[in-house]
Amino acid sequence: MEPKGEQDEGKSGKDQDEQRERKGSSEGQKEGTKKSIDDKKLYSELDEEEKPGEDEEGEWSFGSEEEEEEEPSPEPEQPQEPVKKKKVVVEKKISESFYYNYEELCSFPYVTPDSGIPIDMLILMHSFGYDCMRRANIQMLDSQTLLYIAGNHLVLLDLQFKYQRYIRSTSSGGIGVITVHPSKTYFAVGEKGWKPNMIIYEYPSLRPYRILRGGTEKAYAFADFNRSGTLIATVGSSPDYILTVWDWKQEKIVLRSKAFSQDVYKVTFSPENEEQLTTSGSGHIKFWKMALTFTGLKLQGALGRFGKTALTDIEGYVELPDGKVLSGSEWGNMLLWEGGLIKVEICRPGRRNCHSGSINQLLLDEGEVVTIGSDGYIRVWDFETIDTADVVDDTGLMEMDIMNELLVGKNVNLNYMVKVHERGEPYWYAQDFNGAIWKLDLSFSNVTHDPECLFNFHSGRIEAVAVSPITYILATTALDRSVRVYDFIGKVQLAEIKFKQGGTTITWAPRVTNPKGGVIAVGFQDGVVRIIELYNPKGLPVVAGREYVTDAALRLKQAFKPHTSAVTALAYERNGEILATGSRDKTVFFFNVDDKYDPIGFISVPGPVQALQWSPSSHRDNKLLIICENGIVVQVLSPHPDYDAGSTYKMKDLPTEYFRFWSIKSRILREEEIKRREKVKEEKEKAKQKWIKEQLDEGKELEEIEYLVDEEPEEEEPLPPIFIPETPSPILCGFYSAPGKFWLSVGGYDTGYLYHCAFSPMQHQKDLEARQDEPFDFIPLEDAEDNPIRRIWFCSSGLLMFCGMENGAVRIYPLHRKELSADNIAGYWSFNLHDNDYGKIQGICSSFDDRFLVTCGADGNIFTYNILSAEEIKKVLRTKVPSPRKGLDQERAAEDIVDPSAYSIENAKQKKEYDQIMRAAEQKKYVKRQELNTLRYQFQDLLRMNDDLPKHMQLHRAQFELDRRIRAEMDRRTAQKIRLVMKEMAWEQEKHRTGLRKLQERFRGNLEYDTIVVCAMRSNHRISTYRLLAISEKFYKARKQSQSWKRRLSKFDWKAQAEQRRESLKEGLYSSQASAITEEETETEKVKKKPKTVASRIVENRMDRLRKIIEKAEKAKAKIQQRKKEWEELYKSKPSDNYEDPQDVEDIKHAQENMGDFKLKTATNYKIPEHMRMNAAKKMNQLTSLELAIHEKKLSMNKWIVGLRDLKVAIIEEIQCVVQELKTIQSSLHPSQQLPVPLVPQLLPEETPENNFEYDSEMLFKFRQELEEQGLKAKEIVAEVSSAEAGGLGAFGGGFLHTPSVKELDSFTRGTSMKSLKTGSGTGAVTSVKSFEMELTEPTELELEIKQREEIRNIYMQETLIKRIDELMMTFDAELCLLRHQKLKLDIQMKTADLRHITWFQELLLLKNFEKHEDTLQERVNSLISEEDGMQTKINSCLAQIEEKKAEIAKLQEREKVLYATFQASLGENNKFAGFLLKVLKKRIKRVKKKEVEGEGDEEEESEEESDEESSFESDEEESGSEDEVFDDTVCPKNCDESLFENTIQLREKRLDIEEALIEEKKVIENAKKEYETLAKKVKVVAASLDTAEWELEAYQREKQQKLNELHVVVPLKLHQVEYVSNGEIPSDISQALVFTNQSLVNLQQRITVLQEEKLEQRELYKKAREQHKQLIRDRKEMMIKIDRLAERCNQLMMMKFGRIVDLEALLTLSVNTNLEELRMKTMEKEQANAMELKKWEDIILEMRQQLMAVTKEHTSKLMQMNAFCTEKMRLEAKLDALQNNLGAEFQGPRKADIEEKEKLIALVQLQAGEAEVLKEEITLLSRKDGRIFPPSQSLYQADEMMD
Repeated sequence: MEPKGEQDEGKSGKDQDEQRERKGSSEGQKEGTKKSIDDKKLYSELDEEEKPGEDEEGEWSFGSEEEEEEEPSPEPEQPQEPVKKKKVVVEKKISESFYYNYEELCSFPYVTPDSGIPIDMLILMHSFGYDCMRRANIQMLDSQTLLYIAGNHLVLLDLQFKYQRYIRSTSSGGIGVITVHPSKTYFAVGEKGWKPNMIIYEYPSLRPYRILRGGTEKAYAFADFNRSGTLIATVGSSPDYILTVWDWKQEKIVLRSKAFSQDVYKVTFSPENEEQLTTSGSGHIKFWKMALTFTGLKLQGALGRFGKTALTDIEGYVELPDGKVLSGSEWGNMLLWEGGLIKVEICRPGRRNCHSGSINQLLLDEGEVVTIGSDGYIRVWDFETIDTADVVDDTGLMEMDIMNELLVGKNVNLNYMVKVHERGEPYWYAQDFNGAIWKLDLSFSNVTHDPECLFNFHSGRIEAVAVSPITYILATTALDRSVRVYDFIGKVQLAEIKFKQGGTTITWAPRVTNPKGGVIAVGFQDGVVRIIELYNPKGLPVVAGREYVTDAALRLKQAFKPHTSAVTALAYERNGEILATGSRDKTVFFFNVDDKYDPIGFISVPGPVQALQWSPSSHRDNKLLIICENGIVVQVLSPHPDYDAGSTYKMKDLPTEYFRFWSIKSRILREEEIKRREKVKEEKEKAKQKWIKEQLDEGKELEEIEYLVDEEPEEEEPLPPIFIPETPSPILCGFYSAPGKFWLSVGGYDTGYLYHCAFSPMQHQKDLEARQDEPFDFIPLEDAEDNPIRRIWFCSSGLLMFCGMENGAVRIYPLHRKELSADNIAGYWSFNLHDNDYGKIQGICSSFDDRFLVTCGADGNIFTYNILSAEEIKKVLRTKVPSPRKGLDQERAAEDIVDPSAYSIENAKQKKEYDQIMRAAEQKKYVKRQELNTLRYQFQDLLRMNDDLPKHMQLHRAQFELDRRIRAEMDRRTAQKIRLVMKEMAWEQEKHRTGLRKLQERFRGNLEYDTIVVCAMRSNHRISTYRLLAISEKFYKARKQSQSWKRRLSKFDWKAQAEQRRESLKEGLYSSQASAITEEETETEKVKKKPKTVASRIVENRMDRLRKIIEKAEKAKAKIQQRKKEWEELYKSKPSDNYEDPQDVEDIKHAQENMGDFKLKTATNYKIPEHMRMNAAKKMNQLTSLELAIHEKKLSMNKWIVGLRDLKVAIIEEIQCVVQELKTIQSSLHPSQQLPVPLVPQLLPEETPENNFEYDSEMLFKFRQELEEQGLKAKEIVAEVSSAEAGGLGAFGGGFLHTPSVKELDSFTRGTSMKSLKTGSGTGAVTSVKSFEMELTEPTELELEIKQREEIRNIYMQETLIKRIDELMMTFDAELCLLRHQKLKLDIQMKTADLRHITWFQELLLLKNFEKHEDTLQERVNSLISEEDGMQTKINSCLAQIEEKKAEIAKLQEREKVLYATFQASLGENNKFAGFLLKVLKKRIKRVKKKEVEGEGDEEEESEEESDEESSFESDEEESGSEDEVFDDTVCPKNCDESLFENTIQLREKRLDIEEALIEEKKVIENAKKEYETLAKKVKVVAASLDTAEWELEAYQREKQQKLNELHVVVPLKLHQVEYVSNGEIPSDISQALVFTNQSLVNLQQRITVLQEEKLEQRELYKKAREQHKQLIRDRKEMMIKIDRLAERCNQLMMMKFGRIVDLEALLTLSVNTNLEELRMKTMEKEQANAMELKKWEDIILEMRQQLMAVTKEHTSKLMQMNAFCTEKMRLEAKLDALQNNLGAEFQGPRKADIEEKEKLIALVQLQAGEAEVLKEEITLLSRKDGRIFPPSQSLYQADEMMD
């Protein structure tokens, strides 16, 4: 890339044009081409030491190395030079004094070419807004210059003089980021757009210094200089997120990488190490290093891992000097990062967050950490404490107190701060998300200044703007709940007023309504419309004590709420008499405009209101155009100001017209496509006619031309289909063009046109949803396909149409006349002013005199422009604030509507009407109730009067009923009402029933036992059950899973499984071998039976003899093999030197584990045994078992206690019976003899808690009364009324049926029982009185004695019964005390179990933390074990294969020996051809191998092996070549037995087969050995890895055990159990004490004696073993001597018998030469077959001879006949010749045919002679080995041709 000043800017202008063509937008681009400067002029500014080298094309290049590699220039051809010089490449650098031209860089408005529109149509005057929502949108260039972004401009604000300077963007795509150089002499501006640039400006000259190109694709998100200022880091936004490090002075990219896949908020260099960077953003933080790799310098990023901490967006962070990073979080705590992990999370004491909200920025200033939060606080923290912070517990939190803090203000959301020094003192300038810029003093001293708000702007997007109709004042409102007024001539904000809700629309009252122009109407989110009055407070009377008076003030004049949703449009009628308000609630409200706004009424519209416009004064009718968002336009006639609202404000009689927009864009596009195709066809036709004319001029004929021209017609593509969007496109704005006609700007699919529409006269014929109203005209808009017009404004003359676009651009369409049409628009002027991405224009309007234009956008910016005027304004313009009204200072402030849920005007009216109706109804009810009460009282008086009359004069109650049908009707109505009420209450009843069931299920459903207290009868002792929850199904499932759970396999388990697999593999091999043997046996048994003949019997006898000999040899061989096998087994059973008995190993292991060596778990060398290793599953199983045991214990105790309570109930019942009996007995005793009756014990409420959940109607009634007393008054009134009515009905003798409650039934049953008892006792008393009255005589002695005995018996029974009661009570108390004692013991156990449960649960949590990594390590160990086992299996298979192949080789070698032995046996003794036949047998010959193609790899390997074999064969043949002259192995020598020669040839073939098999087997062995070696190496590697993994697992187990050791375990001990005593006292520190069980201690003590006894036993055993060892050595020596003696004796016997030492095994196994015998048997069979065939042929010959004799005789007779015929012929010829002697003389002489025949015969003889010679030569050649057959000579072929 070449920074050539103005020339480069010309290139950038072309790039902008290309960008405009690519995007389809031409707004904000430059017009024309840019001038280029001379290269010499540019490089005259370069330093002399940095002279650039000229490239091959003669141009200078300053691009980076990467760019030079990407676009290499072609090398031109150069003439050869006599002397070659080495080319020196000099790095090209940009001069320090080089600058770009700002005028060539900055963007300019776009003007339609040849339109005559001036380019300076609008000139920016001032910016009143501030994009406070943009990150880091505040920078300080010096102590008085503030820098921030405003749309497509960069604003430099002078803080002292409040003066603004502007820098325009270069791409018209907007500005993304700004940053300032550490020296404050440069600042960087990162732009937006397609391939945006990063421009470095020099300050204070503001000249473009450097341009960085190609850093990102769409926009820059953040940028930062390093501490020295030599580098700058930039990061792009979506979609690439590219991080780039620049050498900005040379405009070179140093490094680049993709930062992340989501939004990146920030990038910074480390202040201490410039090779480290940090980026943060959405849900991530990333740490970067510039690493020098072998391929060069690279950016390496490490993503921060949050671990247990929740994922958070990181807005702010700071790099600490030691490399750690401190970042903020969304919840307000600080995160300290080290090594890519969160080291600690810092909070305030009490676990309070550092900030209430996100931390947006962190700074390291003068050894202190400063945090800026969204809660408005700035807090200072100690750096040393943060730098050394570490985790103190498992929460990962560290509490830290602040050093200082500053609350900037309420409703402050700080985002970014920069530091600057003023007069040597540091100050901070802060950006507030809520629209303010603050100046802060963070010195925290006694003279610290309070926070100063320098500027206050709108926060967020601005919803609407309005301009005063009489002066240069504008008003704005936004969702930040404020309304602001500005003087755009004086460039100051005049006043501000705030409310509880955000503003959505604003309009200025017209001049006819308020001549002073001081009334503003504002609509808000909650549907409220507020009338605000602007006035100059200086015009008010001077009042003492009044504060500083400003130039303008705002005052709420009136507030009313016409809507229930946000107000979206306000419009004053053209005469100013009516105000119309539109809302999203689909209503339009009308108000009379006066000093007070009075409601007229409202209408409903079919969609949310987008805009309102009254018809202009040129129209006859005063109508309102209502534009709805959903594509519907409504026109209504203005309502009469005196409209009578009545009971509602809704107006139904207003004439209304509807227009439902129906899309025509697809049809327009279709017509345009048709026109384009017709035009193309016309052009083609013209070109065709022109070509035909040219051809005719050249002299060609018309037919030839037509033939050439004739072409097949091209198939046209289908036309674009007609498309109608399902959802209507939203209407953005519109305005009247004529009565009943209007223009619309539509978004969505229909963007790109202005549509001219009209209301249809057929309004009453179509339904609104079915309407399809199409525009009748349209105007296409250039470059507006995706950029619709949002706002339209006309100047007062109507000749300028101002348009606010979606992308923040302003367009101006000059019109030739006031009417808008396609031919009235000559072109347009366009300039991007607001942000292109989110700066859509929300409002645009001109001043009252059309000299100025005001725009506001969603990016929070407000711009004012000077409109180009034909006349220069020489006079100074001033703003005049309206003066206050008279009496304004005495008026009370208007009452504002603060509550968002307040009633709207219509709702309030409806509520008022409803309240009036309800009051009338209540009054009528009251009157009726009074009349009913009067009638009731009169009826009751009549009833009393009737009761006072004598009985014969009283009327019956039935006579008071005038008509029974009335009573029946009343009962029916009552029952009907009851049913109705029950139906109405059914849902509530079911709801409460379901709620009760859910409550019971929630709190009592899983409760197995509630707390039941059982009290003693005569003491204060009591016992209670455990509150026990039932075990859930999940618990049982977990229990089953834990029982079925299998522990994780250890290495020993894996080895055991491996052994099992090996054994199964061996068994499989043995079975396969056995099956193969059986198959071979079955094959050998298949012998074909042949018919027995004499010869066959001879052969069979011979075969029997041979078979016996072979069987004998095989038996000897089998015996030898059996002996070898026994020896091998014996040697195999011999133990190796390092062999250990498995039983001894097991005993040693058991001894080591149980030897009593108690290694503490806290020891560093403690190794956890396999069976004691704990994991989460085992611990969960333990917890489950513990919980189950606790539950069972508690359950059994609860059953005992419940049984005790049941016993108490039974005892109480028995006591009651005894007391009843006692009272009966005492009734017959004298009072002096009566003993006091014991009190019957009662069950307390806590003994029957289940009764607390039983209820009846009385309990519910009492509960209802309590609720009534607590304040449920609405329902009580209804209940009282219903009860009063029920009482009234009761006066007539009726009432509702009442279901008795449980208590009522109990009391009734008790009453009846008591009555029966009383009646019974009463009758008894009467009978006794009667008997007493009947017998008044004195009793006799017998009667007295009987009475005395009865009395004694009663006294005894009385005492017995009282004792029985006492005994029952004492027995129950004893049982309770005993059970209480047991429960106390169980409580101790339960507490211990609870403590153990807590400990185990803590261990479980700890184990779960370790489980994941432990499982990983264990899986690694298991995988390595399985891998080792698999490799070992392969090794074993390789060894088995090697052994098997060795056995095969041994068999083949044995076969070879047998073959040579057979050959020697076949030779016999003293055979003179033995040498020759041996050479024939051993000769190597080349044989063709027939092999199947198994694979490419195998073919390649085999080809190499075959080449080796071939070479060996060839060498053998070469060696034997000298011998070929001596003998020929293909021909049997003379006098040599041919059968022996053939046998030798066959044996040679077998030998070759054996050798080939040997070679193949050796190859297989070699491959198996290679595989074995490879596997052995791998096994070593895997074994080493396994040892490492096991060591890591063991270390991790130790670490886990250490963590478990840190947990506190409670062990309750009694004092006598403590034996850790020092000087007779228990020491204060018992941390070194151990807790042992008594049994363990006894075992340790007993182990001493056991070990001593074992030691003596082992010594005795060692002595015996040593003696046995010595004896075995002596026996071995004697055995070796005996073996040597026997071997010598055997050798002597062999020498005596055989004369030499022979192999006895071979001798025993030597039987016969089977091959030779087989050959002999075959020979005999052949000879017999040949003899039989010879005899057969002799018989055939004899028969043929007889036939020949018969044929010969017949032939002889034929010859004799022929002779006779010939003689007769000769006689006849002679006679004929005699008759014709003179005839045929010319025919005499030899005939020509005879001559030719003769010549042919001669040639045939010669040919046969030649063939005979050739055959002789062939016979001679064939008799030799190397003879060759030559083709016949050419003469033979010629002879053949001649014969033919």
